[in-house]
Amino acid sequence: MDTDNTPTLDPRRWIAFTVVLAAGFMDLLDVTIVNVAVPSIQKDLGAAYSQIEWIIAAYVLSFAAVLITGGRLGDIYGRKRLFLIGVAGFTAASLACGLATSPGMLIGSRFVQGAMAGLMVPQILAIIRVTFPKDERAKAIAVYSGVGGSASAVGLSLGGLLVEWNLFDLDWRPIFLVNVPVGLLALGAAAVVMRDSRSTHAPRLDIIGMALAISAVLLLVYPLTEGRRLDWPAWTFVMIGAAAVTFATFLVYERWRARTTGSPLIDLELFRSRPFTVGLASWLLFWIGFGGFFLIWTLFMQAGLGWSPMRAGLTSAFFAVGAGIGAGVSVSALAPRFGKWVLLVGGLITAGGFALYGALATRYESDFASWQMVFPLVVTGIGFGIVVAPTIDMLLGQIPDREAGAASGLLNTGQQLGLALGVALVGILFFGQLDHDSARGVDSVAAQTRTELATAGVPDGAREQILAGFSACVRDRSGAVDPSVVPPSCQSAPADPAIGGILTRAGEDANAVNFAHTFEYTLWWGIGLMALVCVGFLALPRDTRLEQHEMAAEEDLVGV
Repeated sequence: MDTDNTPTLDPRRWIAFTVVLAAGFMDLLDVTIVNVAVPSIQKDLGAAYSQIEWIIAAYVLSFAAVLITGGRLGDIYGRKRLFLIGVAGFTAASLACGLATSPGMLIGSRFVQGAMAGLMVPQILAIIRVTFPKDERAKAIAVYSGVGGSASAVGLSLGGLLVEWNLFDLDWRPIFLVNVPVGLLALGAAAVVMRDSRSTHAPRLDIIGMALAISAVLLLVYPLTEGRRLDWPAWTFVMIGAAAVTFATFLVYERWRARTTGSPLIDLELFRSRPFTVGLASWLLFWIGFGGFFLIWTLFMQAGLGWSPMRAGLTSAFFAVGAGIGAGVSVSALAPRFGKWVLLVGGLITAGGFALYGALATRYESDFASWQMVFPLVVTGIGFGIVVAPTIDMLLGQIPDREAGAASGLLNTGQQLGLALGVALVGILFFGQLDHDSARGVDSVAAQTRTELATAGVPDGAREQILAGFSACVRDRSGAVDPSVVPPSCQSAPADPAIGGILTRAGEDANAVNFAHTFEYTLWWGIGLMALVCVGFLALPRDTRLEQHEMAAEEDLVGV
C-alpha cells in the first residue's frame, strides 16, 4: 500500500479520478433528485407533508454529520477502503430506498444513504491531493467543484424524467434504483484502478466532539422542520436554545482537546485566518440560499403551476446548462486572472437571476410558460457555476498548507449543512407567506368567476354564497400544514358539473397567483443572502487566485 509521501505518479490517476468523480456526482445528485418526485412519493406511500420534508432533509443532514468525521476515518484506515465502504453502503441504501414500502422506511434509508455519501465524498478531495502533482491538482479540484455543484441542478432534471417515464411501471422508484448499477460499476472500477493511501501521522477519533457536533445540528434542524406542522410548541424553542448551548459546549471542548490530548474534530486554529472564516460563512450562506431555492422552485412549478414532473425537470435543465457555462468559464479563464472578483460577480449575477425570475413569476402568474423561464434560469445557473467551481480552491489558499485537509472537510460540511438549513428555514418563510397572502389569489379571479357563474345561470344570492365558499377553500388550502390534504371547506362539490368546472379552473388560477407572489417574496430573501455572500467574498485578499497555494504535506492532511 502507498502512503501519502509516495514519490511515483500513478499512471492511472485520471482514470481513478473519473471513477471517484462519477461516484461523487451520484452522491450529490441525490440531494435534489427527490424534489420533483415529491407528489408521486406522497401519493404512493401516503406520506404526510412533514414526512416528505424529512425524506429531503434526512439525506443532507446525515451527509453533513458524517462528513465531519469521514475524512478523518480515511486518514486512519485508508482512503480507498473508506471510499469502497461508502460506495457499497450507498448502493445498498439506494436499493432500500427504491424498495421502500412506507414513509418511515424511506426516511430511514435516506439517512443511511446520506451517511454513506458522507464516508465517500471526503475521500475524493483527499485522493486528489495524494494522487495528483501540484500542476494538475488545482485543475482536478476545480473540475470536481464544478461537477459537484451542477449535480444539484441535474438531479432536478433527471428526477423529472425518471418519474414521467415510469420505467417498468415503478413510478418514482427509479430515481433511487438507477444508483444501483452505477454504484456497482464504480465499486468494481475503484477496486481495480484506485491506489490506497493514508496519513502517516493519522490522528485519533474525537468521539465526544463528533457527538456534540451532530447533536447541535439535529437540535437545530429538527424543530425548524417540525415546528410549523405542530404550530410551534414550547419544546421547539427549547431545542433551538439547546442547539446553541450544545454548539458552544462543542467549541469549548474542541479548544480544550487541542490543548491537552490533541486531535480535535475541528482545528479551531483554522479560524485564525479571517479571510477563511468569512469565506466559510459566505459559502454556508450561499448554500442556504440555494437549498431554499431548489425547494421553492420545484414547489412553484409543480404545486403552484400544476406542471408534471417531466415538464418541471426539463425546464430545470436550463439551470444546469447555465451552471455548466458558468463553471467552465470561471475555472478556465476568469478565476485564474481575476481571482476573488469572479466570486463577487457570480454572486451578483445569481442575485440578478433571482430578481428577474421573481419579477417574471408575478407578471405571468398562472400563464408562466417554460420558455419564459429559460433566460432567468440560465442567468441564475451561470452565477451559480461561477461561484461554485473555484471557491473551494480559493478558500483553501487562505489557510496554512498543513491545515488544507481540515479546511476542505469544513467546506464540504458547510455545503451540506447549508442545504439542510435552507430547506428548513425557507420552508418556514415560504409557507408562512403563502398563508398570509392567500386572499390575493381569490381577489385576482373573483370578477371573472362571478361573470362565469352569471353566464351559467346562477342567481345573484347563490353566486355570492358560492364565492364565499370558494374564498374559504382557497384560504384554507393556502394555510394547510399538509398541502396534499383537502380541507373541509373544499370537500363539498357543486351539483352542477359546469359550476364545478368553473370553480376548479378559478381555484387553479388563484393557487398559481398565490404561489407566484410567494415565490417572488421568498426569492427576495435569497437576494439578501447573495448580497451578504458578496460582502463576505470582499473580505478575501486582493491577490486571491487559483493555484496560489502549495498543498499540505500529505502526511499532515487529516480530513475533518
